[in-house]
Amino acid sequence: MIPASIPSRSLRATAVALALAIAACGGGEAPPATPAAAGDLAAPSRIEPWTLPPTLPGSAAPSLSATPDGKLLLGWINSQKGRRHIFQFSSFAPDWGRWMHAMTTVAVGNSLFVNWADVPHLAATPDGALWAHWLQKNGDAPYAYDVVLSRSRDGGANWAPPVLAHDDGTRTEHGFVSLWPQGTDALGVAWLDGRQTAAVAQGQGGHDHGPAQGHGGGHAGAGAMTLRAAVFDAQLQPRAQAEIDASVCDCCQTSVAITARGPLLVYRGRREGEIRDIYATRFDGNAWRAPQAVHDDGWMMPACPVNGPDVAADGERVVVAWYTAADGAPEVRIAASGDAGDRFSAALTLDRGEAVLGRAAVALDARQAWILWQREEAGRQSLWLSRRSPDLATEYERIEIAQPRGEGRATGFPQLAVVGGVAHVVWTDVAAGAPNLAGVRVVPAG
Repeated sequence: MIPASIPSRSLRATAVALALAIAACGGGEAPPATPAAAGDLAAPSRIEPWTLPPTLPGSAAPSLSATPDGKLLLGWINSQKGRRHIFQFSSFAPDWGRWMHAMTTVAVGNSLFVNWADVPHLAATPDGALWAHWLQKNGDAPYAYDVVLSRSRDGGANWAPPVLAHDDGTRTEHGFVSLWPQGTDALGVAWLDGRQTAAVAQGQGGHDHGPAQGHGGGHAGAGAMTLRAAVFDAQLQPRAQAEIDASVCDCCQTSVAITARGPLLVYRGRREGEIRDIYATRFDGNAWRAPQAVHDDGWMMPACPVNGPDVAADGERVVVAWYTAADGAPEVRIAASGDAGDRFSAALTLDRGEAVLGRAAVALDARQAWILWQREEAGRQSLWLSRRSPDLATEYERIEIAQPRGEGRATGFPQLAVVGGVAHVVWTDVAAGAPNLAGVRVVPAG
């Protein structure tokens, strides 16, 4: 049964002016950095406010992605007490330096599932179509929800009737989605699928989706969370449906990047002894290769850390960043591959210590890699950016780019996208108890 939330039909929500509060940048003491490389890449970047489109107070849970023609898609959820949740988006043209339209509504409804860590996404395919997924409640259990998918042929003014990404019909958790263009007009979708955990969703356990300490309940003897994927054509018909991994971490984000050899998907696995390390698998257009560990952290974690990996690719070069506490303290680790993810270099520790929240995001082009991560110390959060060589061996710059207002999960997961050598960063800022979006751009010297 298709969920009750409805996609918009040329629906434009009323906008109000947004007073962006961009926090001071560069004021903190940076963690130790490697020596800077010679040349213009080592020149200090310029951090400037990125004026976002006007959004309603209560906007949070951003997603940010680049389109095949070099634009940016920014999505978010607006939630206000006593009103229905609204999934909205706008698009930004970096070449023009402006937003192409005011906020546009994708879906609206009380049954939209809203969560600080599991957010909706947008993607574009080379044929010009826009795709959107969101999460839809499918029962009374706190974490019983489905992945809903729709497509727009006219830039988001109208959306096709939504379909479910999965056909199991169980009232369990389905989410933490990754989207990628598969060919010219098809879309790949990967998600965490709880069809084997039915006993949990019906009250014998449960997901907390809590802070880094994890969630309680586990699976209470039920089956494991799985990782599944499918490809949807322009008529929203699925093919290449597959179970990629039969046991994965319950509520960590997945991420995907397009390499020269096809989409590379990364996620947090769950192995015997509650080992929760990062795995990678690549799709050849028909089947997924056997998942392999990005690095053997050996992190024994009895609950979900709600802190998944991120991946970026340029040709056969790949960069992955992730959170772990395998050695007893929180860390952000990074690793690179020169063969589209077949093998990864030894992991490097980017940052370590109790202040490290993780929530890493990465970007990569032919010249350099960008790694974004979050810290919190004495109630003060900060966003840090490391610019490095594509093989990660040399760090050009390490800077604090923003101080999000808010604590813990309130600021969500920051988003990073790079177009034309400029890094665009968005996060959830909280002022007077109300969330809204904030952003900066990191512009290369000159």
